[in-house]
Amino acid sequence: MPSACDSLVDDIEDMVTSHDPTPHERQFAKRNIVPRPRKHKLQPAGEELQTDSVIPGTQKVWVRTWGCSHNSSDGEYMAGQLAASGYKITENPSDADLWLLNSCTVKNPAEDHFRNSIKKAQEQNKKVVVAGCVPQAQPRMDYLKDLSIIGVQQIDRVVEVVDEAIKGHSVRLLGQKKEKGKRLGGARLDLPKIRKNPLIEIISINTGCLNACTYCKTKHARGDLASYPIEELVERARQSFQEGVCEIWLTSEDTGAYGRDIGTDLPSLLWELVKEIPEGAMLRLGMTNPPYILEHLEEMGKILNHPQVYAFLHVPVQSASDSVLMDMKREYCCADFRRVVDFLKEKVPGITIATDIICGFPGETDEDFEQTMELVRKYRFPSLFINQFYPRPGTPAAKMEQIPAHMKKQRTKELSALFHSYNPYDHKIGERQRVLVTEESFDSQYYVAHNKFYEQVLVPKKSEFKGKMIEVDIYEAGKHYMKGRPVEDAQVFTPSIAQPLQKGQVSGLPQELKASHQNGVCASVASSALMGRSWRFDGDGLKLLSLGLALAALIVALVIDKLH
Repeated sequence: MPSACDSLVDDIEDMVTSHDPTPHERQFAKRNIVPRPRKHKLQPAGEELQTDSVIPGTQKVWVRTWGCSHNSSDGEYMAGQLAASGYKITENPSDADLWLLNSCTVKNPAEDHFRNSIKKAQEQNKKVVVAGCVPQAQPRMDYLKDLSIIGVQQIDRVVEVVDEAIKGHSVRLLGQKKEKGKRLGGARLDLPKIRKNPLIEIISINTGCLNACTYCKTKHARGDLASYPIEELVERARQSFQEGVCEIWLTSEDTGAYGRDIGTDLPSLLWELVKEIPEGAMLRLGMTNPPYILEHLEEMGKILNHPQVYAFLHVPVQSASDSVLMDMKREYCCADFRRVVDFLKEKVPGITIATDIICGFPGETDEDFEQTMELVRKYRFPSLFINQFYPRPGTPAAKMEQIPAHMKKQRTKELSALFHSYNPYDHKIGERQRVLVTEESFDSQYYVAHNKFYEQVLVPKKSEFKGKMIEVDIYEAGKHYMKGRPVEDAQVFTPSIAQPLQKGQVSGLPQELKASHQNGVCASVASSALMGRSWRFDGDGLKLLSLGLALAALIVALVIDKLH
């Protein structure tokens, strides 16, 4: 479908500062680990040297992730690989020997929390490994000096980096994954994972995007669009359902742009995925920007009406002023956004449209801001993410003339007041709804479920409801939720085709290895070999040796398992 206001966009200005790595430096970053030993003071003459044996793979690791669901998925993959390799993943940072900090670069406060966590870890003499968008985009930051870094496309090598960090070495893996010169979507999708919620699988369908928004720092880290093949994504979904997952989230920096680099598109992927979704299980689509969803509105309307797909779409508008959107280089105008919303509201009755708005972007006038307020008054978005503008270092917007801080705060306050002036769910009291129960509320008083429109419904905390599709009568509504009373004698439907994994259990391991991992006898040896801990150096001979060791370790694991 054509854009409502196609206009020419100037050449994309260079967003890379002199402090950022050049494309040449990124492309030709060393692939192999080069340890940099820490310097130790020499012992006085005559004094006996005291040494401790450090065996990587036996320590406790605390994994902390900030930011989007893509980042969350990366954190789950890193935790799974470490656990499969023998490390113990702990939820208590004080008990951990090493902190793995997975960062977000979207806002200043997120990076501040990340930086403060590094300082806190160092004060407690913890080993530190950093990951995510902050170190990928700006690895030369002073507070990252001498720290080990895992790049966003290198998460499949987390075990190597943690091993070296445990031994006191500082290593950095920031390279891009390529095949025949073409950039790949990232690490393999079939890696071991520890899902934060065993009932929910987060699948990154692509990394990077095609835009160059002037305020965005994430582009520096994630780069241009690189999509995973449809067959790999379908296989990952299939595997997830075989492990008891009942809800899948598709995520990326822009799901709407999926496939444009590999000759396919988002609807083609979605139609293949819905074939794999068991009855009662659900699929949630992640954020998509207006320019790309416009091209597929008809198909997207059909897909969002599918019974196994949430009628929910996150489409960021950021501003209702075309002047501001042009300064942001968003490549659409407000009429485009309105067309998306109006079309989907007509074709998908009851659909939930979530959106994002930035308050106080450089150059935003009172008239510009009023246009945004008017957009919210018209559509009364039930889910609205309000962000005060923060200039991110190295972005074009940081060099623009800034709006005074007090004005940004005032506009954020006004928009927040408007958002809280209406209750989107009051008219739903008395409805009977089918909801899928997947989580526990923050106060631990309820279970959290979602209806077809991905609206949050709180239900009684009964163990038999977890991971089930149930019928409820809505008896109360708040700003962000409804409360449902289970219908008496109604069937409790189980969408899972298998028993869900236990919390903290590693996903994606072969069944034989999974059994030995639970015994805890030789899991570290077998999984370490299988995870490639001996594959750090190039050479066919060493690869064959590693494979032999892996098979031998697995045979030992099976024998011990039989004896048990």
